[in-house]
Amino acid sequence: MTQTRAPRQSGSASRARDVAAVLVVVVFGVLPFPDEAFRAGWPVLTVALLPVLVLPSRRSRPLLALAVSVACVVVVALAGTFAPSALLAVAITAFSAADRTRRPVAVVSVLSAALAVFLVAAVPLDGDLLDPRVLQFVLFVVLGGALGDASRSRREAETSRQQVLDAVTERAERAERDLDDEARRRVTEERVRIARDLHDVVAHQIAVISLSAGVASSSMETRPERAREALTTIRSASRTVLTDIGGLMALLRADDADDLRDLHPQAGLAQVDELVARFEGVGLRVDLDRAPGVVETAALSPASDHVAYLVLQEGLTNAHKHGTGDSAAVVLRSGGGTLDLSVTNPVRPGAGTECLDGHGLRGLRERVASVRGRVETSQADGLFRLDISVPVESRVAL
Repeated sequence: MTQTRAPRQSGSASRARDVAAVLVVVVFGVLPFPDEAFRAGWPVLTVALLPVLVLPSRRSRPLLALAVSVACVVVVALAGTFAPSALLAVAITAFSAADRTRRPVAVVSVLSAALAVFLVAAVPLDGDLLDPRVLQFVLFVVLGGALGDASRSRREAETSRQQVLDAVTERAERAERDLDDEARRRVTEERVRIARDLHDVVAHQIAVISLSAGVASSSMETRPERAREALTTIRSASRTVLTDIGGLMALLRADDADDLRDLHPQAGLAQVDELVARFEGVGLRVDLDRAPGVVETAALSPASDHVAYLVLQEGLTNAHKHGTGDSAAVVLRSGGGTLDLSVTNPVRPGAGTECLDGHGLRGLRERVASVRGRVETSQADGLFRLDISVPVESRVAL
């Protein structure tokens, strides 16, 4: 037998319903009906009351309880009595069968029970199948089955509604988790971007200040004019870095996206000469090997142009901080659909990996990768070399 699942009821409520069903069946079995057809002697009454034994199991075995109740009705009817107690037991178990089994099984079971009641009722009623009393009890059985079907449908609708609610809740929770993950990802990306900007904006000027301070201290007595130049450079770089830090703070505190300002101008390769001059002003000799018109003939996007400038700035900064001999060689070429830039400077023999693994170079790798470029660093024979290659398009002369 195939049955549908029903929510478990509390033990006290189930027992109360069982007691009520048994009392109804027993009361209708012992009532002194005026019609002789409804009166049963003690042997027949015992059979009419047998369904009370299976009524408590009508939830777990509804079809068995219905079959036993119908069998008792048939036996009592063949004995010449129309027992209301057994008929009530059929109606009650028909409700349970329709409530606890699948609809096709329930329809067949309830209609079969109603048909059996209809046919055997003619025996104690002199074969009159159209007696109103017969039709009333048949209708009572069918009504019990209909009420059971309605109860099952209501329960299934509640289950379906709960499932939909659970699915919606799960989707909402999943969406919230996705939003949290996206927020954490954005925070991480923003922290990386701020770190890169902080390095690009501030670290270079701090390096200039530190190097100029070294020049000033070593030249104070022997070359005072050189010391004054270094101090002037320190003053200028200090003002620049203070302005840049103020811009960074304004960016971090801005609430309106329309109020965000660039931390610094988007410098490009057009400012190469100015950049080289600044480093030469603090004592770094730069040998610039630039092909004629390389900047003008290579079509760089604003992002690629700025990234190339930052690479050159980082390479010269590293050459001044970590190199020896206060010199660096820069080669700038364009061809084959790429712009190639290399910065080479001498380093101490056996120097560590700070030149290769610094935060600045790590940030540059990320920036160059963002414009589909390539970065390579190497250290051999006392020389450190930084190479990048970014894609360009040749300009067409008009």
